[in-house]
Amino acid sequence: MPHDPAADPIANPAAAPRGHAPLLTASYRPADTAAPLYRHTVGQLLRTTAARRPEAIALTGIPDDGSGPRRWTYAELLAEAESIAAGIRERVPLGGRVAVWAPSVPEWPLVEYAAALAGVTLVTLNPTLRAGELTHALGVSETEMLIHADRSRAYDMAAVVSGAAASLPRLRHIVSLSDWEELRGGAALPAEDDIAAARVPAQLQFTSGTTGAPKAVLLSHRSVLNVSRLTFEALRVRDTAEVVSPLPMFHTAGCVISCLGPLWSGGTFTLMERFDPKVLLEVLRRTPGAVLTSVPTVLAALNEAARGAPGLPPLSAVLTGAAPVRAQLIAETEELFSTTVFNLYGQTELASVLTLTRPDDPLELKTTTVGRPLPHVECKIVHPGSGRVQPLGVTGEICARGYQQMVAYYGDPGASARKVDADGWLHTGDLGSMDATGTLRLEGRRSDLIIRGGENISPVSIEDVLTALPGVKEAVVVGLPDEVWGQVVAAVLQTEPGAAVDLEDVVALCAERLSPYKIPVHWFTARDLPLTASGKIQRFRVLELAVEGAFRRLGGAEGEAL
Repeated sequence: MPHDPAADPIANPAAAPRGHAPLLTASYRPADTAAPLYRHTVGQLLRTTAARRPEAIALTGIPDDGSGPRRWTYAELLAEAESIAAGIRERVPLGGRVAVWAPSVPEWPLVEYAAALAGVTLVTLNPTLRAGELTHALGVSETEMLIHADRSRAYDMAAVVSGAAASLPRLRHIVSLSDWEELRGGAALPAEDDIAAARVPAQLQFTSGTTGAPKAVLLSHRSVLNVSRLTFEALRVRDTAEVVSPLPMFHTAGCVISCLGPLWSGGTFTLMERFDPKVLLEVLRRTPGAVLTSVPTVLAALNEAARGAPGLPPLSAVLTGAAPVRAQLIAETEELFSTTVFNLYGQTELASVLTLTRPDDPLELKTTTVGRPLPHVECKIVHPGSGRVQPLGVTGEICARGYQQMVAYYGDPGASARKVDADGWLHTGDLGSMDATGTLRLEGRRSDLIIRGGENISPVSIEDVLTALPGVKEAVVVGLPDEVWGQVVAAVLQTEPGAAVDLEDVVALCAERLSPYKIPVHWFTARDLPLTASGKIQRFRVLELAVEGAFRRLGGAEGEAL
């Protein structure tokens, strides 16, 4: 797409220190295109790496039941993925969609690789989805084949699938992970050129938008592969490094950065089925020098488990992001594990990473910024109203343009056009500022999304459930600050005159209709809600009043400040 010359100021080469990129004169950073981009598929990279390091350990799964790790070499991983890919091809045509709904078991990345080899798009689903949420996701994505776990701890996933299947006519194939052998097949796999010619996206990921309806984000093979590669290269992660991930696979942080990052160097991907700080600490003890991928909530819990523990393992690097990262948390992690913490920023629509801090950044930048953009992406800060590039250091909306941005919101051209403008710039909805080196500082969010431990939560989807309650006139959901989670969900209910709300009944209803992480942990009632002159609810003021204790806590007393 062509640039707007007035909106894209050029750098000032004379002001740049020797050996560094030119200093900027406004909040626009051009793309660094020095390194070439990889233009093949996830499946092709797996084949290349397996041919180069067939006997190296590629995948280690850490089960949730306390049993021993499960391991695959690269040769075994490729053979297993090709067998499952052949079974997928017997059921789903080139370019079709195959969903995986399971916790982070090692079969998850096996299905990810199999989908790539089969030339289908992998639909990634949160294993905590409730029946209505699962049905919506499968319907919106037009999934043709579902591969699912039977249970996730106490959650009967098989029963949910059985109930949802009848309302999804496009969903023609359902296979449980417990019937793994049934997934195998003998169909011929498509050639690399055939997948490329059909422009088959690698993944369809769901995210929550400001309207409340989860959007289906299509990501290309080129985006997920190069983001993982360029992230690890920027951090100077050593070849064949082991990457330990306690993150859920349905997130790009899990299935893109953590999974595909070590694939580039023939390293090991160690996947924890479920995060437990004590178990994670033991895994890290067995893998000194590993790279840990995390979110701030994980780091805080890990550090708590590690304080006072003897013989803590050194780590090569710690990657974190998806929520604001406190400087104190970074400093403590670095001291405990003799490591460097790198702060990342991005979103699903950018295949998860836009910017990151670098090994040679000074301490102040590592602890107060989200670093500089990855290669091959332009970045600018614009005035939210006019769209013009802001002066250096002035807050505006963060926008990006490059190979890694989403293909589209599947089935929603209107939302796609609102997200990516006519010049190809993706509008993140986040506010930030840029300095002369292109380093970004986050200043807040334009949207009302709540970020709880790295999870993006749409208030509207929760409000829709709450306003259906008898006696509730209005419901406003906001994110209250929390030292552990970053933000937690809080609900303010405005009731009809004379109506009473039973907290136990409300929570029980939420448990039926919402994923656990969406259920509010703070509940308030209000006689009136702050409104604008046009009658719209002032969400920022609702948040302020909740923090100040101006609302009555449901089950508590008036005026309880947080």
